Amino acid sequence: MTLFFPDQTVRHGVHGEGRVVADLGTTVVVRFGAELHQVEGSALTRLKSLEDALRTGHLDDPLAVLVRAQALAIRSVNDQWGVFSRSRVQLLPHQLWVCRQVTQHWPARWMVADDVGLGKTIEAGLILEPLIASGRVRRILVLAPARLVPQWRARMKTMFDIRLQEYTADGDRGRVSFWETAQQVVASFHTMRMEKPRERLLVAEPWDLVIVDEAHHFQAQERASTLSYGLLRELQDAGRINSLILFTGTPHRGKDFGFLALMQLVRPDLFDPEQDIMDQLPALSQAMIRNNKALVTDMQGNKLFQPVTTEAVDYSYSATEAAFYNTMSEFILDGRAYAAHLSGRQQTTRMLLLIALQKLAASSIAAITRALTRRRDMLTRTILGGLPADTAEAETMDEAAEAEESRPSEVTVLLMKDEIARLDEIIGYANEIEGETKVATLIKLIETRLEPEEPLLLFTEYKATQALVLSKLEARFGKGCAGFINGDERLAVHDQERRERTITLSRDAAAADFNAGRTRFLISTEAGGEGIDLQERCAKLVHVDLPWNPMRLHQRVGRLSRYGQKRAVQVYLLRNPQTVEARIWALLEEKLSRIQATLSASMEEPEDISQLVIGMAGGQFFDGLFSEGATRSTDRLAEWFDQSTQQFGGKDAVDTVRAMLGNVARYDFQTAGAEIPKLDLPALEPFFRQSMLLAGRRVTKPEAGLSVATPESWRGSVELRDRYDGLSFNRFLPADQALVRLLGVGHPLMDRALQESADQQVFLTRVKGIDAPLMISLVEDQVTGTGATVHRVILGVEAAYGENPLVLRDWELLLRLNDFEPLSELSQGPSSKELAAIGAAVGELAEHVTRLNLSFRLPKATPILVLLPEDR
Repeated sequence: MTLFFPDQTVRHGVHGEGRVVADLGTTVVVRFGAELHQVEGSALTRLKSLEDALRTGHLDDPLAVLVRAQALAIRSVNDQWGVFSRSRVQLLPHQLWVCRQVTQHWPARWMVADDVGLGKTIEAGLILEPLIASGRVRRILVLAPARLVPQWRARMKTMFDIRLQEYTADGDRGRVSFWETAQQVVASFHTMRMEKPRERLLVAEPWDLVIVDEAHHFQAQERASTLSYGLLRELQDAGRINSLILFTGTPHRGKDFGFLALMQLVRPDLFDPEQDIMDQLPALSQAMIRNNKALVTDMQGNKLFQPVTTEAVDYSYSATEAAFYNTMSEFILDGRAYAAHLSGRQQTTRMLLLIALQKLAASSIAAITRALTRRRDMLTRTILGGLPADTAEAETMDEAAEAEESRPSEVTVLLMKDEIARLDEIIGYANEIEGETKVATLIKLIETRLEPEEPLLLFTEYKATQALVLSKLEARFGKGCAGFINGDERLAVHDQERRERTITLSRDAAAADFNAGRTRFLISTEAGGEGIDLQERCAKLVHVDLPWNPMRLHQRVGRLSRYGQKRAVQVYLLRNPQTVEARIWALLEEKLSRIQATLSASMEEPEDISQLVIGMAGGQFFDGLFSEGATRSTDRLAEWFDQSTQQFGGKDAVDTVRAMLGNVARYDFQTAGAEIPKLDLPALEPFFRQSMLLAGRRVTKPEAGLSVATPESWRGSVELRDRYDGLSFNRFLPADQALVRLLGVGHPLMDRALQESADQQVFLTRVKGIDAPLMISLVEDQVTGTGATVHRVILGVEAAYGENPLVLRDWELLLRLNDFEPLSELSQGPSSKELAAIGAAVGELAEHVTRLNLSFRLPKATPILVLLPEDR
């Protein structure tokens, strides 16, 4: 009977290569990867080891040992960081860090609350790709707003070759549920609110991983929750979610209960909305990640983002515009006074309508005149008595804006007894206005402050204002100079003769034309404020109107202030300081500056917290602030504002934000920078060439890329072609070519080369390029069942005669190995001096391994390869 000793390397016909834990006689306990198995001793084959090679002095083929060392290092780096995946994006340190942080333990349960523009879709792809490749996840469900579903499909396919299937109600009408056959799905929140899809989803097979984009839409309150939140809660309670990752830039939306309810979905063991929030915030480091633009860097530690500069461009109303504005303001005040004498739904309906009218008036005279004209026409036809005040929840900001634009012509209650006559008066004033000063100021800004042909992104809240701006830009700079983005991809535009034409333009086409330089201007409603990248050519933005919710400004700027922007972003705000809206905005900006200063004074790192404070206030707070502000006199406005905003950004809010930011997990170059691999796909080329050479094939490099014939002994696999031409390590190949040509982990030829190289039983050799032995060790966690996704890593130790050995991380080791050359002839085995240096390296690693930032409970290092210097 063969005796087996602890740590002996063995092979099993089913489980593969492993290490002996204990010989029990007839059976042997062996560790295979992270699993322990008790197998029959007769089923095990003892394999050679480094210890045998060092004892006998036997040297192996230098090329075989070198490519095995490279293969082991490549696998170790990629298992932890995914840097050698074939994603077609430029990898950034904070994104790699997020990927590693999220996938270190399984199941993965995290909220990723990175700032706008840091690449959440890329982070999601980097998380998904290795999990799919390793087989850890099979069933994936992505939930996103409807407008972002096509983007998720497109980006996952073009960047990562992950093919998500879109759920549609029409595709789920048969007897067999869509959810039972589709494995990788993206679906919209809106669709999931429908009864049939919801019922079928709840009884379908569990999902290995659920990803939620724009998770702040999933809100819970003490008495009621959104349908979206309810769906996620039901899936969770039914045991249909294994791992869950939520993406949102605004995690806290004003209510501690809602924030903690969202965190409870992520980690029910850590968070409870019924308990005090301050007691639970210290646990955020285990469940919430937030990186901000002020701290993220490139691989060299250089900051990626320049500060955004904002400048107010003031204008004044003409006499006719001022008469219109004053008359409109009186109409709003009289309407509020009339509604104040009512109660219940009658009052609420009128107040919502008055708020909509006030917002439209602040956007443009064209927008409010269009709405008032339609309302007057409707009222003269019929007075029906009113619509209910409660409407369906708007999924997007564009839907909310469209509802406000259409509400005046749909709500049939009278705002005052003589409303029709008052509307006639206001419309009469509007007809006397020959041109809007705001638009004239915009044209002057473009002509005097921008370089000729410099691209410009413009934002408006309403389509009527969007149409006005587009028509004026075309009149001044030529037809076809501007594109647009809005919710329904249609826009009715009037020319100078007041003739109306309807333009149809898809969101993707408008963005593509703008990014390619085919249009100089892009005018967007809030539909362009999320999920679209416009930074390729443009660094200038104009807010044509100021939305009441300041969060929208941040989201708008995020279209330009995002990774890939090469210039400092300049933002212009068009405003009339004489309007009540502009005065409230000025007071709001002052207050936010004070809040920022208070928080910055007590924080170690800079962080723009305005969006978090704004998010905590909620949209209804700002609606009330601006609508009530219209009723206050100019001399009392500041006093009223201070009283009304006492709780906004108050001590409780600031303390919550400070505690939240102080407890979340975040990337920090100073601490994590050393761990992040400083390499990319080109670092694979030396291994690829040498592994092919070992297999009897030589790689050539014509102009089109690398060419090689597949080794004869590998050709039985259906995944491999007989020959490959035009291979490349360039991530930015066209998407239609990358599937076959882009070399990385996941390409069939590269995967086979890694497998063949890593499985070789070679341990000791001599190479050119080093002066002392280089030991390569396998570090494993001796504790199993921890939920960790990575159970072993490779480290190198450079021995040094008379000095302390140097421990190399796996990526540092690979870069060193890439500089070595195999010897054509071998001489003698290791000398006594070299053996002593190897022994010192073993001792150094045993002490050093516990100090490394490995997520191992009880790490253990085992030497597996040694490269000796050329024998001179």
